Amino acid sequence: MESELVMSNAQMEKAFAAWPQVEPAIHVPRTEREYRQLVTLLDRLVDEVGEQENHPLASLMDVLGVLIEKYEDDHVAELA
Repeated sequence: MESELVMSNAQMEKAFAAWPQVEPAIHVPRTEREYRQLVTLLDRLVDEVGEQENHPLASLMDVLGVLIEKYEDDHVAELA
């Protein structure tokens, strides 16, 4: 069962090759501009994926949500 969760060497090589093209859009936001870009990307994904939990891009929405939430936790003042 655990072997199913581990990427094969071939899968890793494909991921490594694709990363330079993906990284400009999917990374930890460090500025307000990068944060806004991630929010825009997430909005586009929500339009594409909707409520389809088994959609191939659904997990990407999860990842972007975590990155956005982390930025907000660190940089957005809470309303008191």
